[in-house]
Amino acid sequence: MLRRLLAAVRRGGRPDSAPPSRSRRGRAWVPYLLVVLAAAASLAGLTVGPRAGAPGDTADYVIVAGAAGLRWDDLDPRRTPTLWREATQGSVGWLSVRSAHHATCPSDGWLTLGAGNYAVWNARRVAGQCPTVAPTLEQPDGIGANLPELGGVVRANAERQPYGAVPGALAESVRCTVAVGPGAAVAAARPYGRVDRYAAELPDDPRGLFTQCVVSMVDLGSITGSGAAREQQVAAADATLARVVAARPQRSLLVIAGVSDTDTASRLHVAIAEGPGWQGGWLTSAGTGRDGYLQLVDLAPTILTALGRPVPEKLFNGRTATTVWGRPASPDDAMLGDHDANRRAGVQSGIADIFFTGLAAVQVAIFLLVVPLMMRARRHAGPTGPASPPRMLVLAVEVLLIAAALVIPAALLADALPWWRAGRPGIAFTLLTGVVTALGTAAVRFAPRYQRTLWPMGLVAASAAVVVGVDLLTGSRLQLNGVAGYSAIEGARYAGLGSVGLGVFVAGALAVAACAAQWVRRPWRPVIVVLVGGVTVIMVGSPYLGADPVGAIAVTAGVCVAAAISTGGWLTFPRFAWATVAGLAVTIGFAVLDLRRPSQEQGSLGKFLTALLDGTAGPAIQRAATSSGHALDSPLTILALVGALMLAFSQFSPWGGLNRVFGLHPALRAALAGTTVTVVLAGIFGGAAFAVAGAAAAVAVPLFVLTTLRVLEHAADRTRPEGETDGPGGPGLSMRRDRADKTGTEGATVP
Repeated sequence: MLRRLLAAVRRGGRPDSAPPSRSRRGRAWVPYLLVVLAAAASLAGLTVGPRAGAPGDTADYVIVAGAAGLRWDDLDPRRTPTLWREATQGSVGWLSVRSAHHATCPSDGWLTLGAGNYAVWNARRVAGQCPTVAPTLEQPDGIGANLPELGGVVRANAERQPYGAVPGALAESVRCTVAVGPGAAVAAARPYGRVDRYAAELPDDPRGLFTQCVVSMVDLGSITGSGAAREQQVAAADATLARVVAARPQRSLLVIAGVSDTDTASRLHVAIAEGPGWQGGWLTSAGTGRDGYLQLVDLAPTILTALGRPVPEKLFNGRTATTVWGRPASPDDAMLGDHDANRRAGVQSGIADIFFTGLAAVQVAIFLLVVPLMMRARRHAGPTGPASPPRMLVLAVEVLLIAAALVIPAALLADALPWWRAGRPGIAFTLLTGVVTALGTAAVRFAPRYQRTLWPMGLVAASAAVVVGVDLLTGSRLQLNGVAGYSAIEGARYAGLGSVGLGVFVAGALAVAACAAQWVRRPWRPVIVVLVGGVTVIMVGSPYLGADPVGAIAVTAGVCVAAAISTGGWLTFPRFAWATVAGLAVTIGFAVLDLRRPSQEQGSLGKFLTALLDGTAGPAIQRAATSSGHALDSPLTILALVGALMLAFSQFSPWGGLNRVFGLHPALRAALAGTTVTVVLAGIFGGAAFAVAGAAAAVAVPLFVLTTLRVLEHAADRTRPEGETDGPGGPGLSMRRDRADKTGTEGATVP
């Protein structure tokens, strides 16, 4: 039975260029049916999302104690006993302090806290150290205070920033607020600048202060510099916090946050919540989707939810924080040492650009070496054609192309080890990535079926897809704060599939599908593409895995295009129509399901459509455009452009052989078309510009160039009859001699 099934599926002797038989013409609808099935499978994988409920207990009062620049490595059980005790008793996490400013200075951090959205106090660029928080404060009645500058700040954020932030939205959601210190006044002020209760410093006896209003803000000062001076500042903040803890009322929630950076170097900061419902565990939110990670914009909705107040969802960009269990009891074991996410993310940010720039330079050098080989590998008709390149040179270039395609997967695997703790992390990462790349290259080169044309492409593509897929199944730990992943410091993504991972995963999966499809008969090729593509879509879009609905829709479109043309031929209008219908079916179906969820649980697609329906989608579109603009200066853009130029040379130049590859293996053209569609759509609608395309090109282009070179070598087989050589005239001269021998001597053969 198994033999019959394999015989029915495997490709027979009919060439791809042969016209289909009558029995096969009747099954021309199979690819279209499978496109519909791919759409249905994609939609099924995107329907259910994880839900995380807020703590059941509510608080009567919330006190926010903020210190600009406070990091986890500042805490010590002897020097900062109060901070250490609160971290031990409460829920903890890493706080990303992203704001609307390129560097979140203290004024920006406090303003973002009070807005519940990305805001900026002053849009001027900062060089070096951030300015201190020094707003103009007026106290006409001795009770509260006025910030006359805040009105202009609110207008500037509304007119010049794409986030729709309204500074003071948190204060407007409660009856009154208390602020202690200038930074706290910025967060506690209403949009027109009024602070209901204000004190420049914490009074000698703060008892009763924190019961005047349900929300109180305390500025613990700024933590800057290093060494003994920094330790003194942290100790002073801890002493102030001890007085706050001693004066806090019953049933109060205490939130401690490192609300900003203090210079242009971005970092992760302290986040602690201790009170009813917040004893132990990790802090997380639907906005990060990662246990132990929180955003600054998540604090405002968390405060209101803890008080049992409604959250102004259209004004806030954050999500309510929750607690999940499973963290170590000691803050030392949870946040420091091998678990120091701030140190790892900081090192990763400094190496990522260098890594991708170096990869782009290496691939350019390899492609420049390949071009002459392609020109020499192509059979020449004239008597002056060049001799074939040395076989050892061709093998060396093949090894280089395989290694180039494996570099990014190797970099992901390198992040499994704590190389970032080494004294020279850049050198450690380079050596580790090089070793993994060399091992992978050797495994492919010495595989038993290496001589088969598509075998190296299939092995490398499968390796890339498996590395990313296994990482998704295990919680995306390799991508988080990894060189080939994403940084929590940047505040764009904390879990799931990043732009680089998406490009590598799609390129690998579709290339594997194409190689496997070439093994079966033409009517079965769309089945292979749809099966592999459907799994890819589900892994990309599932909230439990890739958590990228925009990427899933882009992959669906790419899979539909690839399945439609995997049997050969061009992307005709009927095929394009079916692919478009399938993509729209997934998009509309997921949009409907996403819109039915509560707004706090909606994904990026649901939020955008909600804004589109109520006429506030302009900022969302502007954010995507701004994000794409910032991503254009990435080295991944160079990789995308270099890859596109190399593919264009391989297909359209007289010496390129990519058209020959597509003629012999039409499923490869389908894979390339599907990958192109996917990366273009993901870049446009995901705000990633050429990041996804660059990662996909870094894996796919070397493999397609390798296959092209192999096909040209096979097509230009220069084996001669015994006694004949290419000679100085090249293969063309030898062919002329063969023809002369054939006309003069009966029985001679032309090679």
